Amino acid sequence: MNGAQALIRTLVDAGVDVCFANPGTSEMHFVAALDDVPDMRAVLTLFEGVATGAADGYARMAGRPAATLLHLGPGMANGLANLHNARRGRTPLVNVVGDHARSHKRLDAPLESDIDAVAGTVSGWVRRSLAPEDVAADAADAVAAAAAGTIATLVLPADVSWSEGADVAVPVPARPAPRVAPPVVDDVAAVLASGEPAVLFLGGDAMTAEGQLAAARVTAGTGARLMSETFPARAARGAGMPELTRLPYPPEMAIAALAGTKHLVLAGAQAPVHFFGYPDVPGHPVPEGCTVHVLSAPGEDAVAALQALAERAAPDADPVLLEAERPELPSGELTPRSMAAVVGALLPERAIVVDEALTSGVGLAELTSGAPPHDWLSLTGGAIGDGLPMALGAAVACPDRPVLGIQADGSAMYTISALWSYAREQLDITTIVCDNGSYAILQHELERVGAASDGERAGQLLDLGGPDLDFVALATGMGVPATRATTAEELADQLQKALAEPGPHLIDAVLRR
Repeated sequence: MNGAQALIRTLVDAGVDVCFANPGTSEMHFVAALDDVPDMRAVLTLFEGVATGAADGYARMAGRPAATLLHLGPGMANGLANLHNARRGRTPLVNVVGDHARSHKRLDAPLESDIDAVAGTVSGWVRRSLAPEDVAADAADAVAAAAAGTIATLVLPADVSWSEGADVAVPVPARPAPRVAPPVVDDVAAVLASGEPAVLFLGGDAMTAEGQLAAARVTAGTGARLMSETFPARAARGAGMPELTRLPYPPEMAIAALAGTKHLVLAGAQAPVHFFGYPDVPGHPVPEGCTVHVLSAPGEDAVAALQALAERAAPDADPVLLEAERPELPSGELTPRSMAAVVGALLPERAIVVDEALTSGVGLAELTSGAPPHDWLSLTGGAIGDGLPMALGAAVACPDRPVLGIQADGSAMYTISALWSYAREQLDITTIVCDNGSYAILQHELERVGAASDGERAGQLLDLGGPDLDFVALATGMGVPATRATTAEELADQLQKALAEPGPHLIDAVLRR
């Protein structure tokens, strides 16, 4: 068999049976080999950033990697922002990038670039297959590397792909996450027993239901506060879960949230830092005099560490859990808060919420906290344009669960072509576009960095008007049924109908300017 056939068969045997693709000439033998390995599901996207973001969303929900197929260095560059988000979320992902045939590289063809160097900026593992006999083993190693929570990029020269002489490789057994040593648990238990103000700060796999419930036992028995990363990759939420405060995004609010803390205990998370530096503001919200303790580092088994800590520090404590509660359906003007109330009132059980609402997300966490159990996916790396692709990947991973995307208007335009893939695959995704006609988050940042300006030219770079974006037309033009809501009542009616019908839908929620 040729290299492409061996690669795909090895990926499938290793559990990677979905590939989000935007291929080109150098990947055509991979494309042809899909007919020889029907167990690999290939999902076409119209932009590489959709492919990489979809692979991110898929892996977050499936718990195992998807593959991407990208065309040379420029194709990978188009997908780089969402590879960045995947890296920040420790998403397992196998990134296959085609390259020129080995004999052609020395000619410096127009699409020639240093793929390996660019891949290294977002990948924890990079390898170039140098012969067809190597491809399958390289693919097995890539899956094993990705399973540890990283992006594994395999560069596949075109002639290695088309050449015969390859064979399928045996998958590399996955290694379980390392356990935290008992003395570490004992040390943290002693810190929490001191009675000094403490915060148990969660991230990574600590945000699963099991991790949060164990953490809530700890806080119930020790008096520590429970808090999480601002943008966790995946969080279990809803009735029956503990109340979990996210560290706020604005620096002044994050600093206030941790004020007075003497001990910050990290479980699956890194010590928090602000997204940006600001004049006369410290780079992180951890107060002076606060000691940071690592219960489990990212990549270690945070759930087991929290369960061990609960047994050690709070053996008889019962976690305080949220009761089932929904807001009343609002009426009147459509604002970010009334939009959040509609979502909280109607959110289906077992829904997957993909949150890229940004500034329009005010009230979403609060008003959905008592909704039926659901999962929440966040923008981990801050590179906007991940929401629509992540919803695509999540829906492919979980076809029996409704997906609800809450999507800011400006960032939607980065990867709007994801809607075409929704329609082509007939995925059960409902998208609410938070249409406020501006890059509102940048208006806030303009003031926060001390560069506030009332000038017309500065304002034009933050305003999405002139012409206004028509999301109904954009969606219907790509095969997704779409409606427009201008009041809370209209949004509620349209969301109920969209959730009741299979397939994709988009609602353009026109918010108060």
